[in-house]
Amino acid sequence: MSLRRTLWCVLPAILLPGPAAGQRVVVDEGTFTIYRNGREVGAEEFTIRREGLGAGATVFAHAVVKVTGPDGPTEMRPLLQATLPDGAASNYQLSVSGAEAAELSLALVGRRFVSLIRTGRGEEEREFPAGPGTRILEQDIAHQYYFLRNEREGSTTPAIEPRTRSRFRLVASGWSEEEIRIGVNRIEARRVTFSAGDEERHVWYDRQGRVVRVEVPTRAYLAERADLVG
Repeated sequence: MSLRRTLWCVLPAILLPGPAAGQRVVVDEGTFTIYRNGREVGAEEFTIRREGLGAGATVFAHAVVKVTGPDGPTEMRPLLQATLPDGAASNYQLSVSGAEAAELSLALVGRRFVSLIRTGRGEEEREFPAGPGTRILEQDIAHQYYFLRNEREGSTTPAIEPRTRSRFRLVASGWSEEEIRIGVNRIEARRVTFSAGDEERHVWYDRQGRVVRVEVPTRAYLAERADLVG
């Protein structure tokens, strides 16, 4: 079976109806304000929900991310399916409109992730090894760090950045308890640094495990929760 046929046979499972509504729980939803070089450039609205009970539960995370860059406005719509208890990825879709329009699908098939990327230049097929506990972390999307909230000091987590066709390992370090200001509010938060080579990603989680701030200094990127202000 071809890679394309394999992917399209597996991927529709992410869109199938889930369990009964009584087994669906929203674990977090809200809005991030996105800054680049200290200037507000967009927003991310997201919802993370759990479907099912116990070891068979699945988590779905979707968002609408709108940013304005040098080439004009871009809108991203990611949809991620992950398994419990660790939040490892199993299926993923991303739709991008704007200057770099694309459609991307990725699915776990055995011991590999298979992906199909469609852009104005045509179709591209990719495969990534599926290490245990692999996470999906799209560039400049903040809510997906929710799936790293339980990582411990010194842990190493395999990650895939589908849009950039990147695979890397994140090392968690630099844990600290801090009081941060978001708008007029002061929030008690745990700061964790996730390093991939020379790039550091600083993430702040509140006491409920929600992502409240993400900073990637090498990209001059900052996302802060807007729905917690006031």
